[in-house]
Amino acid sequence: MRMRWVMRMIIGGLLAFTIALAVFGQAVHYLWNWLMPALFHLPPITFWQSVGLLALSWVLFGGWRGYRGPRGGRRMMGRWKQMTPEERAKFREFIESRCGSFGTEAESKPGAAT
Repeated sequence: MRMRWVMRMIIGGLLAFTIALAVFGQAVHYLWNWLMPALFHLPPITFWQSVGLLALSWVLFGGWRGYRGPRGGRRMMGRWKQMTPEERAKFREFIESRCGSFGTEAESKPGAAT
């Protein structure tokens, strides 16, 4: 019984992947061949070239990097609630030293009145 469920999940996953590949590949194919030759005088591409372009953009721009699952943000909120105010301030300083300030727009402009 368990083996049937696993096989159904594998076959369903492959079917979903194939359909998604066909839909997104065809969308890229149509959009490229509609816009790029007219706008930038680039040659039309084939379906498989559009799938390759889709794969290349997925690799270059990170794919599913932002997906954390259904409980991804809750874990950080739980950690944040367990921190003391001193730990929170230290964490904010660390993040700002690595990423810059995340203040309001008026605070981030030089010479802005506070």
